[in-house]
Amino acid sequence: MATPGERVLVLGATGQQGGATARALSKDGWSVRALVRDPSSVKARALEASGVELVRGDMGDRASLDRALVGAYGVFSIQPSSGQPQYGVSDDDEFRFGVDVVDAAKAAGVEHFVYTSMAGLRPSTGVGHFESKWRIEEYVRASGLRATIVRPSAFMEILLEPHFGLARRALQFFVRPDRTMQFIASDDIGVLVARVFAEPGRHAGTTLELAGDELTGAQLAEKIGRATHESISYARFPPEFLAQSALLRRLVELVDEGTAVGNADIPALRRLSPGLLTFDAWLERGGAAEIQARFAA
Repeated sequence: MATPGERVLVLGATGQQGGATARALSKDGWSVRALVRDPSSVKARALEASGVELVRGDMGDRASLDRALVGAYGVFSIQPSSGQPQYGVSDDDEFRFGVDVVDAAKAAGVEHFVYTSMAGLRPSTGVGHFESKWRIEEYVRASGLRATIVRPSAFMEILLEPHFGLARRALQFFVRPDRTMQFIASDDIGVLVARVFAEPGRHAGTTLELAGDELTGAQLAEKIGRATHESISYARFPPEFLAQSALLRRLVELVDEGTAVGNADIPALRRLSPGLLTFDAWLERGGAAEIQARFAA
C-alpha cells in the first residue's frame, strides 16, 4: 500500500479526468500538485481553494515539468489530442507531450506513473489520436517506470453534448440499438485512479480498463426517458450525418468491430470501488437534470 500524504502531480487538472483525479486524491489524503498554464483562471483558483498546489507551466515546456515534479511520488498523465479540436493539438504534439512527461518523471525518480489512455485501444486503427495514444502507451511500457495504464470507456457525460440530439428528445450515438457499449462517469475515473495509486503493488505493470455500466443504444434512450419523464427515441447516427466526417465514419466502424466499446471487468472494478456509478445512478445524481435543462433550452 502507498501512503496518502505523498505528493502526486496531476496533469490536466482543470479538465474532466484530471479534475476528478485531483479531487479523489485530495479526498483520500494525498498531497496534490497541478500543472496549470494560468493559475488565475477560474478552474485553477477553484483547485487552489480546495487545497491543490498550483505550478505554472505546460507539457510543451520540459523545464516547467521538471519544476513541477520536484519531490513528487506519483504522476497522473493525460494529454490533449486532435480529438479535442479546441486545443489545436496535432497527433505528433500529443505524442511529444506524452514522451516528455514520461522522461521528466523518470528523471525525477517518480515511484508510480499512471497514464490515462482510452478503452479498447489497439494499433493500426487509422485514427490519428488513437495511434498517438498507442505510441505513448508503448513508450510508457518501455520506460522502466513503475507504471499503470488506465483506459476509460466513453464518458456518461458525452451524452450531454448537443450534437447527440437530446435537445430534440432523440438520442443519436455510435452504437447500434441492440449492441452494448461501456460507459463511465468522469468522477469515477478519479476515484479508480486514486485506488490505483493506493495499491501500486497490485496495479503497477497492468493496463486497467475502466467502466461503470454497459448498455445498448436502446437501453440508453429508455433510461434517459424514464429519468426525465420524456419519450426518447434512439437511432444510430444517420448516413447523412456520417457523410460529413471521415473520422465519425471510422469511429462507427471501430464500434462495430468491437474495438471502441470497452471490455472492462465491471464487477471487479466495483469490488475496487463499491460506489462506482451505474448509468441510472449517474442520471439520479444530476445527469437527468442536465438533460432536462437542455430540453428546456
